[in-house]
Amino acid sequence: YDLNSIFGDSPFAIIGNFPYNISTQIVFKTIEYRDQIPFFSGMFQKEVAERICETPGTKKYGILSVLAQLFYTATYEFTVPPEVFSPPPKVDSGVLTLRRKENYSLACNEKLLFKIVKMSFQQRRKTLRNSLKQINLSDNLREDIIFDKRPEQLSVNEFIDLTNLVSHDLNN
Repeated sequence: YDLNSIFGDSPFAIIGNFPYNISTQIVFKTIEYRDQIPFFSGMFQKEVAERICETPGTKKYGILSVLAQLFYTATYEFTVPPEVFSPPPKVDSGVLTLRRKENYSLACNEKLLFKIVKMSFQQRRKTLRNSLKQINLSDNLREDIIFDKRPEQLSVNEFIDLTNLVSHDLNN
């Protein structure tokens, strides 16, 4: 749906029990409409809800974690066991809440940030130096210590810092 045709420019909240097969697309759409969506709460497959709310340094931390947490404070609320549903699903469910950050504008090039996050996690076992090889960076920048890290080691703010480093390097 074109959400603007339904809500115009007015803010709205999203609350629901989402189909597990399209839940990540719903989160990406929420991020896209973040100017209008200050609050989001929903039930997902437990693993997806945990991934969205995960912190750096873990295997579950990934693209969805970083992109959601750029603009929202993500809270894993509780687990819902299969037996409370009829018929029961084969997996646990998890309820999460996203509250838009008060200052959710980014101090970097958003398009480049999204590209860097996605490229970094596509090869998550590699260091950033290797996973970002396709970006034509100077040898000097590639020697920066941040490129020795793997993507799951970077916080949301460190991804912003990395984006600013890359942007500055590409523009010089």
